Amino acid sequence: MIAVPGGSKIWLALGHTDMRRGMRMLALQVQQVLKQDVHAGDLFVFRGRSGSLCKILWHDGVAMSLYIRRLERGHFVWPSAKDGVVAISASAMACLLDGIDWRNPQETWRPKQVG
Repeated sequence: MIAVPGGSKIWLALGHTDMRRGMRMLALQVQQVLKQDVHAGDLFVFRGRSGSLCKILWHDGVAMSLYIRRLERGHFVWPSAKDGVVAISASAMACLLDGIDWRNPQETWRPKQVG
């Protein structure tokens, strides 16, 4: 899990991204298409066409990092808009990366009593 620093935002790049793109091309997409500062310390999350692969681009103030996550079953839940960017919380990103519908997580079990 990526420890998101306080004050950082997490941006989902809407639509599908060519997963053959590397760090430089994704950073260029952030600057030119999403109109965001790639060096601001925010995380940028991209999803491929199949929905089972995502890439996260992050500049921590020292260096740029690229994280890749592939789900063995299912797909990453993504907004249906074709282009643009959406900000989500760190807890929503944790759900997203586990393949959970972050827009409406379901409580699975709650204890009835203590002890």
